[in-house]
Amino acid sequence: MTDGAGMITINANIDITVEALQAVVANAKKIAGSDEKGVYRVDTADKVSEMITVFLAEKDFESFAMDIENYK
Repeated sequence: MTDGAGMITINANIDITVEALQAVVANAKKIAGSDEKGVYRVDTADKVSEMITVFLAEKDFESFAMDIENYK
């Protein structure tokens, strides 16, 4: 993954399965833990964004985007 140089943040609408979103929410809550009142302080939308960013870097989305065949 890059060090962030040349990276920009975009907002995009994507389709993911309900199961994937449920897994992100459940695991993010487990990692964050709850406070003394049982409230979880985690932004699951930010967590989805972080995870997709890592996934795209690991799967070399840049090369995928450069290949015109992937636009058909």
